[in-house]
Amino acid sequence: MIARVTWTSALIASALLLASCGSKPPKSLVTPLPPVAKHPLPNKPDDNRPVRGVWLTTVSRLDWPPVSSVNVSNPATRASLQKKALTDKLDNLQRLGVNTVFFQVKPDGTALWPSKILPWSDMLTGKVGEDPGYDPLQFMLDEAHKRGMKVHAWFNPYRVTTNIKPSTVAELNRTQSLHPSSVYVAHRDWIRVSSDRYVLDPGLPEARDWITSIVAEVVARYPVDGVQFDDYFYTETPGSTLNDSQTFRTYGQGFASKADWRRHNTEQLITQVSRTIKQLNPNVQFGVSPAGVWRNRSHDPSGSDTRGAAAYDESYADTRLWVQKGLLDYIAPQVYWPFARDAARYDVLAKWWANVVKPTHTRLYIGVALYKVGEPSRNEPDWTVQGGVPELKKQLDLNDSLPEIQGTILFRENNLNQPQTQQAVNYLRNRWGS
Repeated sequence: MIARVTWTSALIASALLLASCGSKPPKSLVTPLPPVAKHPLPNKPDDNRPVRGVWLTTVSRLDWPPVSSVNVSNPATRASLQKKALTDKLDNLQRLGVNTVFFQVKPDGTALWPSKILPWSDMLTGKVGEDPGYDPLQFMLDEAHKRGMKVHAWFNPYRVTTNIKPSTVAELNRTQSLHPSSVYVAHRDWIRVSSDRYVLDPGLPEARDWITSIVAEVVARYPVDGVQFDDYFYTETPGSTLNDSQTFRTYGQGFASKADWRRHNTEQLITQVSRTIKQLNPNVQFGVSPAGVWRNRSHDPSGSDTRGAAAYDESYADTRLWVQKGLLDYIAPQVYWPFARDAARYDVLAKWWANVVKPTHTRLYIGVALYKVGEPSRNEPDWTVQGGVPELKKQLDLNDSLPEIQGTILFRENNLNQPQTQQAVNYLRNRWGS
């Protein structure tokens, strides 16, 4: 036990070193180190329950905290309101039969825990770096675990901001005097613009090490059940592409194309984060929630019979390879289409992913588009038929019928509270609830 504590302290120390070294490249966390335990501890009896999950989003306060709470001037009152809102949500999820919450703890370049690496999230107080007076991650863990629910800390690895407005830049610059300050001011040379937001350049080894150190900080300090990355690796739009030409000239030697180099960079991040988590705590699950289409068969015979935007080609994430290499404990593809959507049929994609994980030890959870339920759509009218219940039932029935699919995750929590989803919510409660 003493050796474990000492080694854990050493890893955290090296994680914190990454945050403080602005002038010299940080020491890599991927140097082989002695594992915490020779073998993972045995699974708890309930570890094999099918995951009935929900994503709880904090970016732009989409699910939590309540926007109204941020404008409360009294810090104690504000914290109380935010805690009450969260426990109300957990009570509701418990009644629904949800057993796993994927809680967004790093929505951008800020944190929802007292980090030594990232400033406090402005989602909590309206100001980057302002202490909210409590630890939201610890509060979530305490309250969810009390209710028998697991919590996966959900990180957006590369996003720094959701826009590039002058007011956003001014807010980031105001963190210059804080410890820690925003990565935008601490490591300006790592920052790029992509998809009209500030992001880290995934081609920089220092940036990947920095992200790894953030995950290490959480896994070492908190009893999280899992860690998840979403699908924002390389994110571009035609009008706002990532300018990583200089990074490619520096680090891209030996690659046939920039696309191959980018996919290598993404795999490097996944590999070192996976290794670091297992060194700190072999029982913490590591997963990724990518876009539902890996590749279309028209581009690759191994791909799915679909015509959707593909993670391999659009996000430079070879998610299928990560599964095959055993880098992930689970993968949760976002299969956000109905059975009748010919370009990306739900059943086609769910079965394709089931075949991918079949020869591996990677668990498969399917992300389902709760946010579309009850919403009129010319291309996907099924979501409004009988309140979306028949479509939802078909998707859950298929998930339950395939042994390779070990769970379903709903995107996203606040959609459970909307008028248009109530028929579907009642159906879920009858199906999942106690």
